[in-house]
Amino acid sequence: MATIGDRDARGEVRRERIAPLATLPLFFNLGGERAIMAGGTDAAAWKAELLAATGADVEVYAPAEDLSGEMRALLEAPRETGRLIHHDRRWGADIFGGAAIAVADAETDGEAAAFACAARAAGVPVNVIDKPAFCQFRFGTVVNRSPVVVGIATDGAAPILGQAVRRRIETLLPPSLSHWAGLAARVRAAVIERLAPGAPRRAFWERFSDLALSGRAPAQDEDATALLRDVEAGRSGSAGGRVTLVGAGPGEAELLTLKAVRALQAADVILFDDLVSDDILELARREARRMLVGKRAGRTSCRQEDINETMVALARAGKNVVRLKSGDVSIFGRAGEEIAELKREGIPVSIVPGITAASALAVAFGVSLTHREHSHSLRLVTAHSRKGALSEDVDWPALAQAHATTIFYMGGRMAERIRDRLIAEGMAPHTPVAVAANLSRPDETREAGRLTELPEIVAKIGLDRPILIGVGGVFGEAAMLAETGEPSEARFG
Repeated sequence: MATIGDRDARGEVRRERIAPLATLPLFFNLGGERAIMAGGTDAAAWKAELLAATGADVEVYAPAEDLSGEMRALLEAPRETGRLIHHDRRWGADIFGGAAIAVADAETDGEAAAFACAARAAGVPVNVIDKPAFCQFRFGTVVNRSPVVVGIATDGAAPILGQAVRRRIETLLPPSLSHWAGLAARVRAAVIERLAPGAPRRAFWERFSDLALSGRAPAQDEDATALLRDVEAGRSGSAGGRVTLVGAGPGEAELLTLKAVRALQAADVILFDDLVSDDILELARREARRMLVGKRAGRTSCRQEDINETMVALARAGKNVVRLKSGDVSIFGRAGEEIAELKREGIPVSIVPGITAASALAVAFGVSLTHREHSHSLRLVTAHSRKGALSEDVDWPALAQAHATTIFYMGGRMAERIRDRLIAEGMAPHTPVAVAANLSRPDETREAGRLTELPEIVAKIGLDRPILIGVGGVFGEAAMLAETGEPSEARFG
């Protein structure tokens, strides 16, 4: 198949062709139309309710004694849209006149074939529930943010897969989207009247879409009115620029929060650390510009001042900037410096937290970091000072106390010094330790042992990887398993 950029014999770019479609997705407007539902089963009730939700007048053909409890409840319930009309009889060839759609729940293939033939003869699109051989169309799985409606179909091959896809899409589309879509319909005429075609209208709708996917409900028509004024006044750039600090978690894409995914989907530019996985970046919208601004010990890195200046410049240009950091943005991610700089420059900034590496370490070893039999406190400590040496600003005697759990971030190159300092402050040499790199990723590596062995354990995992060190009694079982040669199982689902 030709793609954009392919050229024919004359050197002209050929248009990309549509890939084969198993079915053609269509959306029927059934408001006020007559819909046929043959059957009184639970399955028929579900389809009848779906048709009525579109505003159709649904005529149910089934003897009263054949109605299920679900169908009876549906027929008796008050409705906001559409109508449900019960005919105490079986369907017949005389019922199809003027119908827009016909659905049946047929027990046998013979009844299904008869219903399908009668509907087709009357020129009415037909579906027989769970009998695809007699269907001209399928319902698929629906994500309802009406008037935004998403239909998902697998051509009948894998309905459960379709439901899984629906759940994934629902996480990206906040319930408030329906209110924004209704607002869009109300302001469309004003946008056409007040904004010139091209860039002004595009600026309005792009900013409007960002707000619609933000998760908050619109303040009646006020949001659209204010946005219209901004675009008319040429303020769409400065008014729209903002920065969101997003925690990417330990690495696995499914550990992102829903809010983080929505932020990635709305971003114009993403400034990301080199610890952020490719799977997470794949969740961003395709048009977003991606810029690596990673900082790693022992490697060429971007200066924090340069990152701050880049964020400010992009936001002032009207861009929606996501600063994507591994783990949680508020834990050893220098977010404080970035927030302070953005506030000084008057740039709107918000924070989306993520799962920190300490939590991922607990999952990897299957422990509670604050198990009350082993730990009365939890300390998160950076192993490096600003000068790159072992930090002297922390309370080492307190860290060496029993009945505490300490997690050292970025501690690989300091492993020997950490061991020596903790033992010098009185910590027992046999205290359990747990070490891991690339937590929650396919190449995750983890080892457990005793404090005296810490440098050797770290060297085994590799100093060139982002390493997390846990110290404390909560890792006792993992240390014992390591001594017996039994691996501990990762708990990521």
